[in-house]
Amino acid sequence: RWQKIFMFPLWSKMAVFWNKMFLTIIVLLIVLFLDAVREVRKYSSVHVSEKAANVNSSAFDHIQMKLFRSQRNLYLSGFSLFLWLVLRRTVSLLTQLAKEMASHAALETQVNDATEAAKKYMAENERLQEALSGKGNGKKKESRDTTEEKLKEEVEHLKAELQKTSNAFHKAKTEVAAVKKQSEGLRREYDRLMKEFEQLQQSLNKAEDKKDL
Repeated sequence: RWQKIFMFPLWSKMAVFWNKMFLTIIVLLIVLFLDAVREVRKYSSVHVSEKAANVNSSAFDHIQMKLFRSQRNLYLSGFSLFLWLVLRRTVSLLTQLAKEMASHAALETQVNDATEAAKKYMAENERLQEALSGKGNGKKKESRDTTEEKLKEEVEHLKAELQKTSNAFHKAKTEVAAVKKQSEGLRREYDRLMKEFEQLQQSLNKAEDKKDL
């Protein structure tokens, strides 16, 4: 399914737009993350100074609310930045996997064609040997030997090509297995991070509800 999706011509046209959008969102998330860090440092220092100065409770609660919101924004922007990078890596792995699967299918077709051609030439060689086995004329024997040598050379050449194609097929199969394994690891890590993000968001919502009460 992914192979069919990523082989669409429209996807190659959207790749440039996707890269620009990714860089734009990355820059935006980094700016939000740095702004959240600045806000946390600002209100943390104000929180400590106000607490030491023993100001009235309403001003202290207001500073504490600002600090909580800046911490919440810090967590949200940090997790969003990390998950966006994971999403980018997942999409690139899926694209690479689709290409490897297409190469794998092409190699399988090439190996099958080479095998069929080798079987065909070997069968023709056997028929020629049977047809020439009963003839003892010198010229015909010499012609037969020449034909046999050519056929043997062609068979050896096809065997070498078949071996080369088989090696390339095994290499591509190993690379596809490695990419699949890496993709599965990223998917599990993504699921784990999503669960942690949901738990953190629930805890932040509960803390915000308690603060509002």
